[in-house]
Amino acid sequence: MPLRTAVFAVALERFGRSSILDLDEEQIRNARQWAAPARWPHTWVTGGVSGRVSIREARFPTRDGVERPVRIYSPIHARGPLPIVLFFHGGGYVLGNTRMYDPLCSFLAKSIPAVVVSVDYRQAPEFRAPTALHDSVDGLRWAHANAESFRGDPARIAVCGDSAGGGLAALVCHAAYDEGGPVIAHQALLYPCTDATQSFPSAAEHGAAPVLSAEKIRVFTEHYLADVVDPTDPIVSAYWRKDLRGMPPALVQTADLDPLRDEGLAYAERLSDAGVPVRATNYLRTVHGFMSFPGATTIGEQARYELLSELRRHLNPTRLTQIVPVGDVGAAKA
Repeated sequence: MPLRTAVFAVALERFGRSSILDLDEEQIRNARQWAAPARWPHTWVTGGVSGRVSIREARFPTRDGVERPVRIYSPIHARGPLPIVLFFHGGGYVLGNTRMYDPLCSFLAKSIPAVVVSVDYRQAPEFRAPTALHDSVDGLRWAHANAESFRGDPARIAVCGDSAGGGLAALVCHAAYDEGGPVIAHQALLYPCTDATQSFPSAAEHGAAPVLSAEKIRVFTEHYLADVVDPTDPIVSAYWRKDLRGMPPALVQTADLDPLRDEGLAYAERLSDAGVPVRATNYLRTVHGFMSFPGATTIGEQARYELLSELRRHLNPTRLTQIVPVGDVGAAKA
């Protein structure tokens, strides 16, 4: 991998926050509150938060009567109604929070331009599967019903997520299709979790990879499924849904040095086989999570602009989508 990525990975392992492997339930709850400070040198790694975007909090009701937060990013000078991007953060269904994604979500809000609604779903081990999915679907329905309150256009909605959030974005598309809406114009899945069995070759090939290892995936999965939900149940593993016809056009981005690489590419292939327009890009010489630390990779900016381009294209209803074959993108030299 490029030198800057290798140095970042080593620093993360040695000096970063405690690994999920070392945390008890109280420590997990505390770890969820962390987000990188919005100042240098952190912003060199994560990217800055756009000053041309306003950020506010709102709350939505879940199906079991609980209110959950959403974080809403609105471009200040853009005229509405604007497209809506529902964002689902990563963290193995256990860690992570919406504030961690301020740099990426504000970038998308400013650049598309669109209103980005980041859903703060409930997490394991306190809330097992499929609570995270139910909250995510309820967040989608709230955003669709209340779009006017934040200058959003309910006829132009995309979903986007990374890692566990990418898996949730795919599953939200399944639920929206099965339940008759809302219509989703596009799904952007960033190195997504689509198969909880971890049976694809990259799970073993890159089992000791930095950032996300096979052992970390095992612990996340144990917290989320708790031996109650079958890992092949399509309510947790998008790959195992039998019929993918009717799903929205998709962008699938994967990292070549990632245990999740093959399940992401396999899901993209299954979507394409079902007649869904797909663009799938495997970024070489990089690791899981690269969208969250673009400054520490040689492909971060390229990946962000590919994401931006696809969201723009599909949220503009006057443009046609197209199928782009699965391919690799090589990273520039460090």
